[in-house]
Amino acid sequence: MTEKNKKRKSIYLKLLLVLFGMFLFLILNYGYEESSTNEFCESCHVHPKATQSWKISAHVYNESGVTVNCVDCHLPPSGMEKFTAKATTGIRDLYGYLFKDSTDFNWEKMSQREFADKHVYQEGCLNCHKNLFPPKLSKKGQDAHLYFDQNKVEIRCINCHLETGHYHEKVEEEIVDYSKSGIIYTEAAKVDSFKNFTEKIPGTSVDFEMIAIPSGKYLFGSSENDEYKKDYETPEVEVSLNQFWIGKAEITWNEYYAFMKETGTEGRTEDQIIKSRLNNVDVISGPTPPYGDPGQGWGKENRPAITMTYYAANKYCEWLSKKTGKKYRLPTEAEWEYAASANSKGVYFFDGNPSDYTSEGFWKSIFGADTNIINSYCIYKENSMNKTHTPNSVKPNQYGLVNMLGNVKEFCSDYYSENIHDIYKNQKDLQNPKGPGSGNEFVIRGGSYLSDAADLRISARDFTNQKTWLRTDPQIPKSLWWYSDCKDVGFRVVCEFQK
Repeated sequence: MTEKNKKRKSIYLKLLLVLFGMFLFLILNYGYEESSTNEFCESCHVHPKATQSWKISAHVYNESGVTVNCVDCHLPPSGMEKFTAKATTGIRDLYGYLFKDSTDFNWEKMSQREFADKHVYQEGCLNCHKNLFPPKLSKKGQDAHLYFDQNKVEIRCINCHLETGHYHEKVEEEIVDYSKSGIIYTEAAKVDSFKNFTEKIPGTSVDFEMIAIPSGKYLFGSSENDEYKKDYETPEVEVSLNQFWIGKAEITWNEYYAFMKETGTEGRTEDQIIKSRLNNVDVISGPTPPYGDPGQGWGKENRPAITMTYYAANKYCEWLSKKTGKKYRLPTEAEWEYAASANSKGVYFFDGNPSDYTSEGFWKSIFGADTNIINSYCIYKENSMNKTHTPNSVKPNQYGLVNMLGNVKEFCSDYYSENIHDIYKNQKDLQNPKGPGSGNEFVIRGGSYLSDAADLRISARDFTNQKTWLRTDPQIPKSLWWYSDCKDVGFRVVCEFQK
């Protein structure tokens, strides 16, 4: 073969490779574009609510007539990250399409922020919404967007705009005026002996049950036999407690709304309230209006009240004390644990261990946990459907208290200390301990509807996270009354026995 023919053959080969490359690129690009259409997305996402809610959302049903497509939100706008995310998303969706039953999809749960956050890209939001301050933006929106602009690393668009991509009807409930319906109580319950009683809030039709907890001694903390114990739950310390009453259930929206109705500070700013508090003016003020629906659209009434701050819970106790003439307050951590245990010796007040009920771990993720017993007593991750439940959903402990474990975490009055057990063990004859004298955060106990069974142990400890729980609140100063980023904490009240 001549040199000339060799060169010609080399040119033809290169040309053929170029043409093949172009053909392959066109095929891949065609496949990429076709698999990025809304129709293709709908063919895999067989749960109809996703498509229906998208079509009536602001991304489709809007004045401009511009449609924001599935890939605009659920993939990064450009770059290699987009291809990687597309491959990952495609594999996950194909697996779900082939091996999962679409009728089992919990759309309500998966569309809540903590789950939706994993499938939406901040870059996509900012790619479409380059101007964060359009002319018609409200003052409230301007404040929120200015705050976001200054804190882009910590805050995501979906924190405030969850309903923009998939429409969710917001249930805005008015504060109920209990003075106009039902039997109106004219006086609080009269208590002349130490026994269970039903408290009545004067001027309302609201009542709630208080359970008498006898005085006694018990071991505060996790035992050596608890395989899930944490260092900050040990060592066990013997504690003596006086008798007290504690709410049968967490404070409900019925009860909390009575407080809001009477003390609400509509139109006042946070700094005005702070000044009033410092000047000892308007001592029992009430919550300012929340930014969103504090009930999360689940309904209120007998569900536990949530999203209020520790300060708001204390103010409620102060108000309730004034209304009833009794001494109401938050329980101490020791009182809470004593009441939750109800003289039981195990990690729960019912039979079983965390290893029986936890869903954590490789084998449990495949075969599931045995939940027959715990489901009767606790609202937690495995049976909550990702929302709170009413008190009659579970059985009580031996004292007659419901939802001490699960449903919502509960405020205690103590400042949080990681080494409180070490402090207590050095004190002899420990009576009615109240925790450290100062601190930055407060104790919360009991676990919630989001918790694994291992975190529902009676001795399990947790604490508030004030900065994180107010991260997306754009107000300056931050709200005294409502957490913007915490929806699984509430409280129950203690009433002191006074002879």
